Amino acid sequence: MKHLLLPLLLVASPAFAQQSLQQQVEARFAEAATGTRFGLVVLDEDGKEIVAVNPDGRFIPASNTKMFTTAAAYASLAGLDQPDASGGAAVRIEGGDVILEGHGDARLSSAGDCQVDCLATLADAVAAKTKQVRHVIGDDTLFPDQRWSPGMSWNNIPSRYGTGISALTLDDNELVIQVMPGTLGAAARIALPLGYFTIDNRALTVAGAERKLGYDRDVNSRVLRLTGTIGVDAKPEPLRVGIDDPAHYAAWRFRGLLAARGVKVTGAVSARHRALVLTDDPEVRKNAPATRPPVQPTLARLTPPPLAEDVVRINKESQNLHAELLMRRVGLRRGAGSIADGVAEVRAMLEAAGVPRTAWDLSDGSGMSSYNRVAPRGAVKMLRWIAAQPWGAAWRASLPIGGVDGTLSKRFKGTLLEGKLFAKTGTLNATNALSGYLIAKSGKTLTFSTFANDVPADASATRFLDAALVLVAEAN
Repeated sequence: MKHLLLPLLLVASPAFAQQSLQQQVEARFAEAATGTRFGLVVLDEDGKEIVAVNPDGRFIPASNTKMFTTAAAYASLAGLDQPDASGGAAVRIEGGDVILEGHGDARLSSAGDCQVDCLATLADAVAAKTKQVRHVIGDDTLFPDQRWSPGMSWNNIPSRYGTGISALTLDDNELVIQVMPGTLGAAARIALPLGYFTIDNRALTVAGAERKLGYDRDVNSRVLRLTGTIGVDAKPEPLRVGIDDPAHYAAWRFRGLLAARGVKVTGAVSARHRALVLTDDPEVRKNAPATRPPVQPTLARLTPPPLAEDVVRINKESQNLHAELLMRRVGLRRGAGSIADGVAEVRAMLEAAGVPRTAWDLSDGSGMSSYNRVAPRGAVKMLRWIAAQPWGAAWRASLPIGGVDGTLSKRFKGTLLEGKLFAKTGTLNATNALSGYLIAKSGKTLTFSTFANDVPADASATRFLDAALVLVAEAN
């Protein structure tokens, strides 16, 4: 039913057809729920504005923030298309303790079928060296301890969308728990592949096939409360639960891999963090005394695939954790790898692009922060600048394609823009966004950025954004 909405919006009356393109777009926006605030700028190939609705208004960009993060990575980090030699996790032995050290890689895996960037490889290295260790310590001190960004809603923390950010990341810092119906009137059944969490199961099995499950957990708690109902005829439902202390989880998982290889662990599992130094001076942040332990020789270190591959995942899937880690890695260029350091690199890029400082404010790398603000006119200026860079085509190829893949796979199908729109999506509470490039009816490439904020009652405004862009494409 959803896919019928866009064509219906484009049925034009004779009076509508006589309006200018600007008026037609504004008329479409006016059909949205009262209170919705729209912004849109579209540029032609020469950089001339075709349509401008509230062009300098400041909007919450949601995951359009990832455009800034991934573009800054291309602008400031060398060799994104080469194996990620600097980012891989490492293991060393320090006074009888095993130190599992993270370097910002987002893709480390403990999956049984892992082929590349595998935690098991590091466990093999330890087992080849010794059959007994004391403590297992997860070290994420490469970045300061900022597991959540300013302005992120606290209710997202238990979920995969708000999982903790750490230089030592494993399995996307999430656990998948399967919930299945029990007998009618009894508790739901739980399949917990790894026993990192304790489940407080309050979910009941009821008649039918509906699933109305919920879960919650206190911050830094490993007790997960499962509530709601699941129908006796329902299919199992996977719950993807975020992890608050990824360095500890990685060390805990590593201990299990060591035990499986006959390595005796006599001590405890713990995590080693580095406190954030609260100062605006990047040199002070970078050189603060005693913030990191002395670096010791490594026993083994992984080399993950190129970061360019992760940029594709970040933009196509809108992967929050990976975007946050990339922002911090960008920030290592000028400081201690904090969010502020990453934003400073974004600022340098935007200054080079000629984007006014009033057109943006960022507090994270993924768009989960409600503090972020972007103006459509500033966004299209950045997008035009990106297109002129040597890496511009590679960056554009990382964006979802309308009606084809990623977060746009189900949008623009059956329209002029199916397969011809390349853009970053954005969805947050009361917020929708879409920015990128489209190929118009004439074959010309247009640059656009559009936002909807203050959408009432969590009603999506995407169909109005999409309808406006189809109108623009048809008229050009």
